[in-house]
Amino acid sequence: MNEEIPNDEISLKELIEKGKEWFNYLLSQWKIIVIAGIIGAALGLTYSFTKKPIYTASLSFALEDEKSGGGLGGALGLASSFGFDIGGGGGSIFTGSNLTELFKSRSMVEQTLLTHVVYKNKTISLAEMYIQENKWRENWDNKPQFKALQFLPNANRKSFTRVQDSIMGVMYDNLSKTGLSVGQKDKKIAITTIDVNSTNELFAKYFIEALVKEVSDFYIDTKSKKARENMAILQKQTDSVRGALNGAITGVAVANDNTFMLNPALNVRRAPSARRQVDVQANTAILTELVKQNEMAKVALRKETPLIQIIDHPILPLPKQKFGKAKGILIGGIFAGFLIVLVLIVRRILKQLT
Repeated sequence: MNEEIPNDEISLKELIEKGKEWFNYLLSQWKIIVIAGIIGAALGLTYSFTKKPIYTASLSFALEDEKSGGGLGGALGLASSFGFDIGGGGGSIFTGSNLTELFKSRSMVEQTLLTHVVYKNKTISLAEMYIQENKWRENWDNKPQFKALQFLPNANRKSFTRVQDSIMGVMYDNLSKTGLSVGQKDKKIAITTIDVNSTNELFAKYFIEALVKEVSDFYIDTKSKKARENMAILQKQTDSVRGALNGAITGVAVANDNTFMLNPALNVRRAPSARRQVDVQANTAILTELVKQNEMAKVALRKETPLIQIIDHPILPLPKQKFGKAKGILIGGIFAGFLIVLVLIVRRILKQLT
């Protein structure tokens, strides 16, 4: 006996019939869909009025490409042969992508937030300005552990409490995820652009300028640290030898005075003068070399700065991105219409199943 095998496949004709059925059902519900679209459009329009515009502060800079030249490279090599390390060859740990990450590091962002600014005729920190802009203190009135928090300008970050650390962490997360971007617009061009987004135009401008200054100072201090330390050592040695040379010159003069009109047969009395003269010659040679090394150390230190060359500064008024009324109406209407259609479809499917 031959049994018929059920065919679960849906033909194209059945699929078209099913589509017509759903279309007619949704068409019959057009009043509900239109009302939902109108409500969504109204909500979108309301949102466009309440949504604050986003201001973008942009700053571009180029990192100086330090390359040791022939003359200076030879001088540094000569200095190293005498046992002096006067720098000029290091400082590459913050180049390229490392420098980009330095701008976005928590340490640099938090130190920038503690920078002082003049806002509404008051000197406050950028952190306090950020708190005021986001109206956090209004929500802290009923929380004693937050109400008395202060973020004073140029405060010592290491002395912060656990609660202050958590607040700074939240500010850093908000800025690093949505408010701060660092990168090159074109890989072929060695110019880095920093963008800071904020609903407060002045905060965006103040923050980006303070961040670049903070990173630049840290970068210069780190890269030139060895050169500055060696220059200080050379300067101290130079001053010491110069003092010894002045003492030796005075000693020669005193010894010569003591041997004036001395009997030529008494040569032993002339020995102190001769020894002093040798000290003068030796100290003169040492001082000459130290002065050379000191000048080369100054050249090496100057070679390390400036490290960041600013090209474009943010200029008020800043570009702003506003959620437009037409955009709010369109997005609100489409979203509400799609949502009500989805609800109607689900409701009909559930009715069919029951």
